[in-house]
Amino acid sequence: MLCPDCAGWLAAIDGIRSPFRFEGAMREAIHQLKYQNLRALAVPLAEMLQEYLNSSPLDVDVLVPVPLHRKRLRERGYNQAGLLAKELGRLINMPVIDDVLVRRRHTLPQARTATVAERKLNMAESFACRDHRLRERHVLLLDDVATSGATLDACAVVLKASGAASVWGLTMAREI
Repeated sequence: MLCPDCAGWLAAIDGIRSPFRFEGAMREAIHQLKYQNLRALAVPLAEMLQEYLNSSPLDVDVLVPVPLHRKRLRERGYNQAGLLAKELGRLINMPVIDDVLVRRRHTLPQARTATVAERKLNMAESFACRDHRLRERHVLLLDDVATSGATLDACAVVLKASGAASVWGLTMAREI
């Protein structure tokens, strides 16, 4: 079932799944992973994603983390989506390809944009694929939080343009 905001959206992404709401303890855990350098949290969070995928499987064969722009990666020192993808890939025995999708533009964090339209505009043409390694692959695009889905959809646009057969998004939590 689609949420009301998604019903009229012609998205490139095949769907977005998020086992949790972005609130309470999950919000705190994601903030600790993302902003407080508590990288060890990637392990239990990935275990939760594994449990979710065991109960709600997706037809995918490769994990791709949403990339950070090189400026933000230098500031933070790591990509939290990459950490989650690495741990989840290990747990479910699925390859992780973390160097095919790149963020071309440094953008405002999506949390700082006010509307869905602003988020889509903020992400427009922000990503590129380095090559066609994902041709005919069924991609599971991984990120920490989905706000409007604009980031995941912008990634799906370029992944499909490079030949991906399908692109599903998986995030720890969804901002409602």
